[in-house]
Amino acid sequence: MTNEELLQIIEQAARDKVTELDLSGEGLTTLPREIVQLTNLQSLDLSINRLSSLPPEIVQLTNLQSLYLTDNQLSSLAPEIVQLTNLQSLNLSINRLSSLPPEIVQLTNLRTLYLFSNQLSSLPPEILQLTNLQSLDLSDNQLSSLPPEILQLTNLQSLDLSDNQLSSLPPEIGQLTNLQSLALRSNQLSSLPLEIVQLTNLQSLALRSNQLSSLPREIRQLSKLKKLDICRNPVPIPPEILGSKKLYEDPGDVNEILDFYFRVQDPAETEPFYEAKFLIIGEGGAGKTSLAKKIADETYKLQPEEKSTQGIEVIQWHFTQPNGKDFRVNIWDFGGQEIYHQTHQFFLSKRSLYALVADTRKENTDFYWWLKVVELLSDKSPVIIIKNEKQDRDCPVNERQLRGEFSNLKETLATNLDTNRGLTEIKDAIQLYISRLDHVGTPLPKLWIRVRAALENDSRNYISFEEYSTICRGNKLTDRKDMQRLSNYLHDLGVCLHFQDDSTLKHYVILKPEWGTTAVYKVLDNDNVKKKLGCFTKDALKDIWKSGEYADMRDELLQLMMQFKLCYEIPGRPATYIAPQLLSIEKADYIWGDRNNLILRYTYDFMPKGILTRFIVETHPWIEQQKLVWKTGVVLNKDQTRAEVIENYNQREIKIRVTGKRKKELMAVVTHELEKIHNSYERLEYQTLVPCNCETCKNLPTPHSYSLDSLKKRLDASRYKIECENSYEMVDIRRLIDDVMFQPAREDGEINPQVAQLQSELEQKRDESLTHRLRDSKMNSQSVMKFEKEIFISYAWGGESEQFVNQLDQTLQAKGITIIRDKRDLGYKGLIKPFMERIGRGKCAIAVISDKYLKSPNCMFELVQIAKNGEFYDRIFPIVLADAQIYDPLERLKYIKHWEDKLKQLNKSLKTVDADNLQGFREEIDQYRDIRNTIAELTNLLKDINTLTRDIHSESDFEDLINAIALRLDE
Repeated sequence: MTNEELLQIIEQAARDKVTELDLSGEGLTTLPREIVQLTNLQSLDLSINRLSSLPPEIVQLTNLQSLYLTDNQLSSLAPEIVQLTNLQSLNLSINRLSSLPPEIVQLTNLRTLYLFSNQLSSLPPEILQLTNLQSLDLSDNQLSSLPPEILQLTNLQSLDLSDNQLSSLPPEIGQLTNLQSLALRSNQLSSLPLEIVQLTNLQSLALRSNQLSSLPREIRQLSKLKKLDICRNPVPIPPEILGSKKLYEDPGDVNEILDFYFRVQDPAETEPFYEAKFLIIGEGGAGKTSLAKKIADETYKLQPEEKSTQGIEVIQWHFTQPNGKDFRVNIWDFGGQEIYHQTHQFFLSKRSLYALVADTRKENTDFYWWLKVVELLSDKSPVIIIKNEKQDRDCPVNERQLRGEFSNLKETLATNLDTNRGLTEIKDAIQLYISRLDHVGTPLPKLWIRVRAALENDSRNYISFEEYSTICRGNKLTDRKDMQRLSNYLHDLGVCLHFQDDSTLKHYVILKPEWGTTAVYKVLDNDNVKKKLGCFTKDALKDIWKSGEYADMRDELLQLMMQFKLCYEIPGRPATYIAPQLLSIEKADYIWGDRNNLILRYTYDFMPKGILTRFIVETHPWIEQQKLVWKTGVVLNKDQTRAEVIENYNQREIKIRVTGKRKKELMAVVTHELEKIHNSYERLEYQTLVPCNCETCKNLPTPHSYSLDSLKKRLDASRYKIECENSYEMVDIRRLIDDVMFQPAREDGEINPQVAQLQSELEQKRDESLTHRLRDSKMNSQSVMKFEKEIFISYAWGGESEQFVNQLDQTLQAKGITIIRDKRDLGYKGLIKPFMERIGRGKCAIAVISDKYLKSPNCMFELVQIAKNGEFYDRIFPIVLADAQIYDPLERLKYIKHWEDKLKQLNKSLKTVDADNLQGFREEIDQYRDIRNTIAELTNLLKDINTLTRDIHSESDFEDLINAIALRLDE
């Protein structure tokens, strides 16, 4: 923004006597003195600019209540700012402040003060005089101790001290009795003071990434605590209970965390767990199987032609620790053939030690590739390199260079397995590193250990989940959620396989993982399947899996292949399947025009194998004629629009071209599916390359490309043009991005409705394919319910509603009933609107009605969708919370007025924007209008339904609700 433009805005704002002015992201380096004309201003947003100072005249804005200076270049704060005595909110985050002026204490009306991401190592003692302060954010600074003055801010409700250098908390922390949220993530805390129990109003306590190995017993006295995040601390609690490692996801249930922790504090009830997974990886024929057998038995005689492992073989090895305890190692020997590489993601787990075996004669080991695979899929688990020096031939390894790239590489060892040279050193190294894994020695409930032993002694390859539950109950483990936690824990350790999120596989616990994986690989290794380029039928599976150990589980094993994204059913050809990694390498024959294409490329620093074949499985309903697909490419066709997606593995690139009627929508679906695959890896590094749209590049088969991240960074810095390397023209950055991809239609990130519709169609096709397949299987009665008898829940996030829904969810899960809820089932980057529409179509929808619900666009959209699809009374199962004022007609009128006002505000705002820029907003208008037109009728109907109170439902364990739903589902 030029200075002239800025002055015009200020003059217009002064004439209009505006109370709010947003100048964020305009590239401002200075603020003109004319700003003083805005005497009515109450809120001024100067975020995301390049201001290094403020003009002294700003103090004349005496009515200012909110001042936002986030993301500027302020290294100091002029003392005069304290003359803004009406300020209630001051945001100075992401600047260069190393100190605050003592005069800041004169801002006595401050309610919120945000200072995160600065360079503060201390605070002025006078800060204690800000007695009205309710929210203080000091995260990402350089504080090494908690300033005692903060502890006198007794009105504080939120305090964030994350990402500092705190090693302890003073006992005086207990004085902050009004505190509701305390964040201490990423510090150096090794203990908590007992006085923390005085924070009786605390609802959220974030302690992630510290050094806490214990918790004070008194912490249980914090009766209002709803969130406790202690992930990435050395506390003896399995991750399954602590909750997600991802910061943006909710941690585990507070009561479950504390119950487990204090249960394992009783030595009589617990037992240290000494078991881990050791995975041997490398090229085919490198000697992995020989190494596995030699570790387990040094006297094992090598075979002249050691049979290659088909799939995975699991071998047990026990050793005695220095403390005299037995340690069990589950050695996983992987088949090295390339066909197996694409399933590594399902087995290269965390909490494991890895050995990369290299055959020194062949010198064919791509050390970088294998180490990168482990890094991506196992959260940087430790790795050792083992050089199998057959015939004593040495093989140099540039260990220094590899260590520089991979911090998890521990050491390189050499052996001759024929003579056992170096074998002792290898076994010693394995014992050392495997004993240091985080979970080793963690006290587990003895009940878990007993169940683990019972499963180990069971000779069957698999059991049903109900049989597993019976074994658990027989060993006094009766809580269903505990059963699921244990099976998940054992799945992660490689002891068994239990895919809890799969509608079919969740009903089975595979006790012998190698049994299931070997069955899968029997298909991929089958000569007839290879000859038919990956095509096979259910009848063919009867022959492949004809032995007794597989005969009764063919449908479930096929589902296992689906779970691994190894095959799909060909649309229009029931019971016929394709394994895309066995497709022809020859590109399909088709014609493609080079003009009017949308082009996008992904380039990878490291490219794992299987991205494209997984993409083929996910998008298979739209493969053109079900013929234009080969091992490294596919052509999709939908609504007179085509997408060509080709992988060039040697160049570490995927290229997308889209042409036709709905180019941008189809491009958005393609990128969405690829991003889902990208996000399944821990740290996949890649770039999205956007083609240039200048006049020269438009006519080139290979236009110049720009990094999408780089373009967005330029926009953030208010740079709106970039030079083309071909034509040297200056190109508009926003147009570059908009040409190839849809931007979110709203600030909340909801995806453009056109894209959402197309994405929903693809997902529906996939679901239909799965439903059709399962109807033919003996699992019909359990699995088809996922699609025909779904139970949804509609509620407003946060507060009492979410607490109640969590309780309901837990109770129903304990009874073997799974409800579909957005936070769990939508998934990262899942499309919100189609999910809401799906709720609207569902046969059963539990609606937890609160005041927030009745004022939420998303919640009310779901309710309207249920009404639009008919049988509203039959399909909805409402629970009305106390704050939802629907029983008093005057209160109901307020909700109607709320939506009338919303609609008016939106209409008014839209008039200020050019019609060409309103793509997606008209749908919002329609949505608001639908809500406005139906809310009176819906609330009137809800008030007449006997919904029972929250307390009645809770006390009865939701018995009436469950019975009513059961009757509905049986109709």
